[in-house]
Amino acid sequence: MAEHDLGTRTLGPEGLRVSTLGLGCMGMSQSYGTADEAESLATIARALELGIFFLDTADVYGDGHNEELVGRAIKSRRDEVVLATKFSLSRDASGAMQTNGRPEYVKASCDASLRRLGVETIDLYYQHRVDRTVPIEDTLGAMAELVQAGKVRHLGLSEASSASLERAAAVHPITALQSEWSLWTRDLEDDVVGTARRLGIGIVPFSPLGRGFLTGAITSPDDFGPDDFRKNNPRFQGENFDRNLRLVDEVRRIADEKGCTAGQLALAWVLAQGDDVVPIPGTKRRSYLEENAGAVAVELSEDDLRRLGEIGTPAGGRYPQADYTYGDSPERTTG
Repeated sequence: MAEHDLGTRTLGPEGLRVSTLGLGCMGMSQSYGTADEAESLATIARALELGIFFLDTADVYGDGHNEELVGRAIKSRRDEVVLATKFSLSRDASGAMQTNGRPEYVKASCDASLRRLGVETIDLYYQHRVDRTVPIEDTLGAMAELVQAGKVRHLGLSEASSASLERAAAVHPITALQSEWSLWTRDLEDDVVGTARRLGIGIVPFSPLGRGFLTGAITSPDDFGPDDFRKNNPRFQGENFDRNLRLVDEVRRIADEKGCTAGQLALAWVLAQGDDVVPIPGTKRRSYLEENAGAVAVELSEDDLRRLGEIGTPAGGRYPQADYTYGDSPERTTG
């Protein structure tokens, strides 16, 4: 029995029921400083106590370590969890990220994830990034075969373009789109959100706290350890950092008025975007998890939403790659 009733929301045309908030597990294995396995396992256990049962991982997080960690955490509690993982990204010998959407890779990746997680079925299986060299129909065809084989229950895409969503949904129902969406990353609203909603696809925002920036806890680039990937992110560097701190100051001011933390306010804003929206803030600490859970109780008025909508946009791109865009794949050729 959950300690608090955080409620549930429903994703996609097939009606996948998940907790109102999910838990992003990536930082337990990579990107945000050193790992602490005992605290990570305790954090997942605490999430289930709090009624947060939608867990998100991927095969590339810690190069398999994160799936193994999540698998250990849910070993005796599989029936309590909605488990999401992803495929298509891997690191080459130089450490650079590469994308693979070939059908044979889809199936091999799924089998490897099932082994690492120690489960028989993945509840929600995402293509982590669209492969720009493989028609998405070919990738989705292989993913649909995993559903038919009973290895996967529902399908999703991450960081996909409107065109990719359209083409994918024509092959198989798409339950969720996982993309970055927060008070300081709103370009999803330009086009993709409307397409997802027209197709009945749920939206799962990652980094709903602006990669931690919107919590107000980060005040200097010196706050990042040497292995923290944010050091290389344009939004966390030089003049951009200083400009973005001012944006967070405004969030903090409104949060003080509401009697909540800046992070809770930022999460409440994402939750207020619609009942088809299920953010997955990542943390590897129970204290932050409990703070995040408190966001569900924060009620925002129309005036609150207006003020938050006017805080402005951050300086700097989302990723070091200046040409980063939502994923499109090549058209399928015949003959």
